[in-house]
Amino acid sequence: MIHTPLCDLLGIEYPVFQGGMAWIADGKLAAAVSEGGGLGIIAAGNAPADYVQEQIRIAKGLTDRPFGVNIMLMSPFADDVAQVVAQEKVAVVTTGAGNPAKYMKLWQEAGIRVIPVVASVAMAKLMTRQGASALIAEGGESGGHVGELTTMVLVPQICDATDLPVIAAGGIADGRGVAAAFMLGACGVQMGTRFLSAEECSIHPAYKERILKANDLCTMVTGKRLGHPVRSLRTAFARNYAKAEYGGVDDETLEAMGTGALRKAVENGDLEEGCFLSGQVAAMVHEIQPAAQIVREVIEGAEPVLKGATKWVK
Repeated sequence: MIHTPLCDLLGIEYPVFQGGMAWIADGKLAAAVSEGGGLGIIAAGNAPADYVQEQIRIAKGLTDRPFGVNIMLMSPFADDVAQVVAQEKVAVVTTGAGNPAKYMKLWQEAGIRVIPVVASVAMAKLMTRQGASALIAEGGESGGHVGELTTMVLVPQICDATDLPVIAAGGIADGRGVAAAFMLGACGVQMGTRFLSAEECSIHPAYKERILKANDLCTMVTGKRLGHPVRSLRTAFARNYAKAEYGGVDDETLEAMGTGALRKAVENGDLEEGCFLSGQVAAMVHEIQPAAQIVREVIEGAEPVLKGATKWVK
């Protein structure tokens, strides 16, 4: 079975992270992934600290294995959430949408491994200097907030820029993607969209159905004009937002259109006003499975691909 230095660093069985998807990745899902041998991650998103603390305690009640919390640093509650994760002494904090430097000492003193999401070599070097334990290199194939570079291009450059363990994210849904990530220099992977089909994922059934019925051209990116592009499924909401974005609507109105749209998708399955975040690999997700089975399946699927790679070398 595949075992990398990341497993030893974090005390996990398999080098598979579950992505921190806002309003989706809760304590139940995170615990299920961790119980399956990966690293489950609770998403703080824009949620207040008491919600995050509740989800941490739910996870603790379901597993004794390590799990993490993803903190979106642009959240108005980031300061409070940073304190909560330190108090609860979660094993790992992953960060996005900003620089976690102001919290690093607090978290490290609490014994927390800090693993920022990076989308550029410059950020990777900065996070290495500031004492990160590892880095998540996330390409633009992923769902939610995306950068410019693809996973194929980003991961090897990040690996060349740091001595830290690198986790590849974006566009990974099966063993082939895991194997490819290792070949690019990563020692672990993070998947978000694949876990939308987990039995323990609490999104609305309509959301899961859209993922299971997705095709190769099922996603689109909106929000570039505002400086925070987001990848989601091509729903009525996404198309209407794109028309507004390039149709002369002012920035304030655009921001208002997006406010609460993700929760409408997650909780209500609202295809008209909900934003269904998804990566480009949605078309590779075919069935609802326990989270633990997903973890094992992608690792077991990577092994024959890696072992068979020598057939191309004469």
